[in-house]
Amino acid sequence: MRMKINMLCVIILALLSSLSIQAQDGWEPLFNGKDFNNFEQLNGEATYKAENGEMVGISKLNTPNSFLATKKTYGDFILEFEVLVENGLNSGVQFRSESKADYYEGRVHGYQCEIETSSRRWAGGIYDEARRAWLYPLSRNKKGQYAFVPGEWNHYRIEAIQHDLRTWINGIQCANLVDDMTAEGFIAFQVHGIGKKEQEGKTVRWRNIKIKTTDLESERKPASNYAPQISYVNNTLTTEEKRKGWYLLWDGTSTEGWRGAKLKSFPEKGWSMNDGVLKVEGSDGGESTHGGDIITKDVYSNFELSVDFKITKGANSGIKYFVDPELNKGSGSAIGLEFQILDDFSHADADQGKNGNRTVASLYDLIRAENSDSSRGKNFKGIGNWNNARIVVKGGKVEHWLNHVKVVSYDRFSQTFKALVEKSKYEKWPKFGRLPEGHILLQDHGNEVSFRNIKIREF
Repeated sequence: MRMKINMLCVIILALLSSLSIQAQDGWEPLFNGKDFNNFEQLNGEATYKAENGEMVGISKLNTPNSFLATKKTYGDFILEFEVLVENGLNSGVQFRSESKADYYEGRVHGYQCEIETSSRRWAGGIYDEARRAWLYPLSRNKKGQYAFVPGEWNHYRIEAIQHDLRTWINGIQCANLVDDMTAEGFIAFQVHGIGKKEQEGKTVRWRNIKIKTTDLESERKPASNYAPQISYVNNTLTTEEKRKGWYLLWDGTSTEGWRGAKLKSFPEKGWSMNDGVLKVEGSDGGESTHGGDIITKDVYSNFELSVDFKITKGANSGIKYFVDPELNKGSGSAIGLEFQILDDFSHADADQGKNGNRTVASLYDLIRAENSDSSRGKNFKGIGNWNNARIVVKGGKVEHWLNHVKVVSYDRFSQTFKALVEKSKYEKWPKFGRLPEGHILLQDHGNEVSFRNIKIREF
């Protein structure tokens, strides 16, 4: 009996010691393993229960996304947990999130660290629930795509420190996001809504959930080179972007560095600049008939260009590169390779050309844009929302990315590209698309289109 009592004392002392150490280094349990007194369930009606020290979410048919949210809100923190999710069930952990009566009747919205088992492999990416959709898909982080192991317990780490939002799975960095939209909110554990009977009753389990809110810099992990930083801070470069050679092509306020494609100065009409947004104003829907296209004063050869754009219903525009304004002195737009900007559902041009090669993000009239990651759509965020265009040129290799998913890849010096040009509207211009350097252009096609965060780095 004495031996059993001694053993019990040892166990109790070990637990107290563990709790003392945890308290000393600033970590606190977010879930006590027994009940949900510090949580409230929002939106959907999936079942949550405490079992064997684990938080268990159970999917329920025909109910919205369910969230077990902390009653307390958190600003800067580091959160760690382990998760086991059944194959086929989508989940996630919300952070800096909110539920307000005047926002879609209390719908939970905010940052979500993805938990998924699909072949897309975006677990650990950051999704903006009920707001801006995917902010950091893992399409640009191949190593991160393979961090999550289906069918096993996976260790997650989320760091939210000022504007830096970073995630790790099993020690591998997945997301490296910079965003300033929301500074504080609750943390919530999601059971995704389902629509198929065979998905009902599937579980997602969390355990060892702990959080740290003090002395974060000493605990912070360094960012990894394989997880590229993606910033949504408007018209501002991060320290990391400056280190990598990025600079703003448009400063957010002036016409510096730009001129009309067929003018020596910036157009006197047709373009406006307000609140960090450069807007081509709507006119008659004609090609370069109002203010006209604008181009950079400088020319570029090997570069990475990033531009946010927002279109109105039925709008048409484009971002052109390797532009030579001398090629077309007459009416219409200046000539160059074009990242198409279009309302695919309302503008007739989407049905023109060949095999969809005039749809949004396509290499206009030459190569159709399509999601290279999976059979899903092009990741376009829709009319009236900000989308990101990314164009990468290294020698002859060119890529188009839409919202950080690659949709076009080609070699502009290849025979295949030459054959495409010979069968297109561009065949009459010698060396089209194969110039050693050229201007970058924003197109006036007579429709209202907005631009911001126009930045570039050269190789």
